[in-house]
Amino acid sequence: MYTFRANIYWEFFLILNLIAISTIFNGGKVSAQNTPSNEIPTPEKEADIELNVIDKLLNQPVFSPFRTEGTVKDSTRPVYVITGQEIEAQGARNVREAIRFLPGVLPDGTVGTEVQAFSGQFIRGSNSSQVLILLDSKPINNLGSGGFDLSEIPSNIIERIEVLPGGGSTLYGSGAIGGVINIITRRPTDKPTTEVKVTAGAYGLNQQSIQTTGKAGNLGYSIGYNRTQAEYNYPYSIPEANFEGTRKNNDVLANNFNLKLQADLDKRNTLTFSALYLGKEQGIPGGVPIPLPRFGQGYFNSLTDNNRKYTDQVLTDLTWNSKLGQGEDSLLTAKFYADFINSKSENLTLPASSQRRFDNQQDSYGVQVHHNWKFARNQTLTYDFDYRSVAAKNSTFNYSTNLNSITYNDSIEQGAIFARYEVDLTPNYSLNFGLRQDFSSLTNGSFTSPSVGTKLALSDTTIRANYIRNFQAPSLFNLYANGGTYVGNPNLKPEKGDSYDIGIDQKLGKFGLLRLTYFNNTISDLIAYNFAVPVATYENIGLVRTQGIEASLNLQLANNIYAFVNYTANDPRILESTNSAEEDKELRFADADSINAGISYENYKGLYAGFLMHSLGAYPTNNTNTESLSGYTTFDIKLRIPLSEQLTINGNVDNIFDQRYQLFAGYPDAGRVFQVGFHWKF
Repeated sequence: MYTFRANIYWEFFLILNLIAISTIFNGGKVSAQNTPSNEIPTPEKEADIELNVIDKLLNQPVFSPFRTEGTVKDSTRPVYVITGQEIEAQGARNVREAIRFLPGVLPDGTVGTEVQAFSGQFIRGSNSSQVLILLDSKPINNLGSGGFDLSEIPSNIIERIEVLPGGGSTLYGSGAIGGVINIITRRPTDKPTTEVKVTAGAYGLNQQSIQTTGKAGNLGYSIGYNRTQAEYNYPYSIPEANFEGTRKNNDVLANNFNLKLQADLDKRNTLTFSALYLGKEQGIPGGVPIPLPRFGQGYFNSLTDNNRKYTDQVLTDLTWNSKLGQGEDSLLTAKFYADFINSKSENLTLPASSQRRFDNQQDSYGVQVHHNWKFARNQTLTYDFDYRSVAAKNSTFNYSTNLNSITYNDSIEQGAIFARYEVDLTPNYSLNFGLRQDFSSLTNGSFTSPSVGTKLALSDTTIRANYIRNFQAPSLFNLYANGGTYVGNPNLKPEKGDSYDIGIDQKLGKFGLLRLTYFNNTISDLIAYNFAVPVATYENIGLVRTQGIEASLNLQLANNIYAFVNYTANDPRILESTNSAEEDKELRFADADSINAGISYENYKGLYAGFLMHSLGAYPTNNTNTESLSGYTTFDIKLRIPLSEQLTINGNVDNIFDQRYQLFAGYPDAGRVFQVGFHWKF
């Protein structure tokens, strides 16, 4: 495991030495991300070194740090972006896989590495329910259970993904105590274009998608379909359980539709309707039986051969954009959305008397009214009103008795007013102040969240610093669960936290960019399931502080040869707990450190070959740190070959050395996998 404490200074020293060594290399441009875009650069662009360092990295468009359009270099917050073209070059099939090589987030999930594996994104000591997921800047987290499964959203609809580590409550309210992931979907294009992708791979993977975009008069459109199917019945072993066998009941079939219509009402007003349907059926294979000593006589995961999960989700929104006045300095946006998130799980492998079905339903309606106003040459004011009403229901049906019991059935209404003021005191020095007041129908759901950020931009160096006050309202499951082994606690207080970071963006001549960030986050009144009390239930168990480093380096080593490395050091420490055995211990799952690295070749004709590494440190699986999983390192090969202007072949082999590991006790990875695909664009 990569430790943070004393070793972090030694690791910082090694990173700085690597930077110094890298300066012996000379070359042209710097690749903007871990993998290149599909845009074929012209020879003139290839010679423009500075264009690629600045325009492709720091000048990337982002929304999440501002709640309006801006760029990476304008943000006082560290934000990381991956584009749809880069996602395709990596061979990522969904959002969970797409963010795998970004710094700051531990995205591998907790129950497998297959295309349908449930996502488990951990950012700066937070868990998945503490990371807010946005789809085109609207929240889609399930307020019944807290999170959203990123493996549900296919990559073919994505324009870019923004990862904003650290607290985001001033910008987005509850749910963003650990960070924000904003998924921006593709927009209509002026020129009619149709793209067809066909992919096949290991363990029966076959994936097809078609996307057509264009414009007819004043109406732009983007319409697409994606189908993914796989079996994933692979051999594996779990040495701890002395088990060898074949993974079964691990199939998946997903059908996804997307639609976006954009009407130009006039030169200053547009109306956009978006709809996304996510449908999926999959097997739930469970885990290998492994004794877990904390339960006395031992607890066992169970292999399951018949359990199934069904997902049926519809996400819609209608957005009006209006440029006020006669200039370009005032933009009013109103977004109305309605989302319906439903899933059903069947547990059919227990004795017939105990076979059950678990149903989860969430209906969410919301509105966002937002105004961005540059009222002076050096001053900008952003303010808005948010409202979201969520009705969530969880129930359990017993097949033997035909009885349906309600775990929770309730609703949450959330409203907020928000303002952010930014001033450029000098051309190189800026300040921003934010304030948000949340209101909630929950007894303890209201909160005030201030923030402040600053940035000093010199010729080759930018220094930035931020503070945000965060909070996290308990989910309905935390409050009211009353089924099975889970008991809710209606007296829970919201989690509260303070998020600090200070960082530097350093240009390395004309061939590299280094970004370093130190962060310190605290979460008090942490909500967790407490086994140490007579009646196990959810409680506010204590205080967690996370310190760490995010480091990202992009280089050009020679003509057409690019490299990147990023490192995340993470130390979430339980400072206070109702269970004294947990104090001064590492927070489970969230403690892993990670290193990503890669080297690639790309020429202006679009040929790309990349060799990528992903390494995750060991991490505890319980808060007393008596159980843990070892780290692992995998290597991938990515390849893109343009056969013509219209036809490209993509291929990759992931985990080429067949490193076998577990992400959760008893849940194995899929080992070495491959896929190959064709991409037609006409």
